[in-house]
Amino acid sequence: MIKVGIVGGAGYTGGELLRILVNHPNVELVFVNSNSNAGNKIYEVHQDLVGYTDMEFTKELPFESIDALILCLGHGDARVFLQEHKVPEGVKIIDLSTDFRHKDSAESFVYGLPDLNRDAIKKATKIANPGCFATCIQLGLLPLAKAGKLNNEIHISAITGSTGAGVKPGATSHFSWRESNISVYKSFDHQHLQEIGESLIQLQPNFVAGLSFVPFRGDFTRGIFASIYINSDLSEADAILLFDKYYENEPFTHVVNFNPNLKQVVNTNNCILYVKKYGDKLHIISMIDNLLKGASGQAVQNLNIMFGLDENTGLRLKPSGF
Repeated sequence: MIKVGIVGGAGYTGGELLRILVNHPNVELVFVNSNSNAGNKIYEVHQDLVGYTDMEFTKELPFESIDALILCLGHGDARVFLQEHKVPEGVKIIDLSTDFRHKDSAESFVYGLPDLNRDAIKKATKIANPGCFATCIQLGLLPLAKAGKLNNEIHISAITGSTGAGVKPGATSHFSWRESNISVYKSFDHQHLQEIGESLIQLQPNFVAGLSFVPFRGDFTRGIFASIYINSDLSEADAILLFDKYYENEPFTHVVNFNPNLKQVVNTNNCILYVKKYGDKLHIISMIDNLLKGASGQAVQNLNIMFGLDENTGLRLKPSGF
């Protein structure tokens, strides 16, 4: 059994991680840390876990009792946590924050997008889990980068659910503002652009095309739906062939031949891709659940890879349906 500790278990990503790991056949949860909820039952915070676990949140950090540590802390907090706490060298770390995703700040962390870095993840002891928008957009572009076909401006519009803003209430996340509403934020300047660009350069070293990204806040709770288009000399058939080939052995990334909808991926670790040509424009739709393939599900996928398990283990989750 893989003995796992979680730090920052009271938020949305912590809750999703717990929902997966309490049913993971190869994982034993040793501790779930939360300073603000220490002493409370986990199911008192994540109430859908009633009947699944009687564990309590704790302030304690018994690193010597675990094989893997998963950090579900806020951006900037994970780096501080690791500076202030000495984690034994034998303990593998997966961080869900942005702190170690970029090459200039990665230290010894491997960027944990399995569809890109599986071989490196297998040998890694520290993983920087990708961002949710970054995961969704990269999966829509990696096959084209691998073929050297990203040679002009990339146009991206993507909409995310309110859980992407985290559990702490804010002016644009509470129900009365979000419901029946939509808005744009961080146009052309989103924090995930750097990690997207670095991954594309990894596959296409001469990549210099711009990434024009307009993110939207949606009036739903979870999921990301990205619409991407570029000018392309590829035929539709050749483009689809590139995507089919790139993802033919990926357990969670699926290329479909019909116009998809977001509910197909909600509550799953899947990414669904749809490729269509309109004149000289190649259009890619990419969809994920921001809390699963965009965060906690991908973290467990990385955990499985690091410990030599089948990537599907614990992650065959049921879609939400209608």
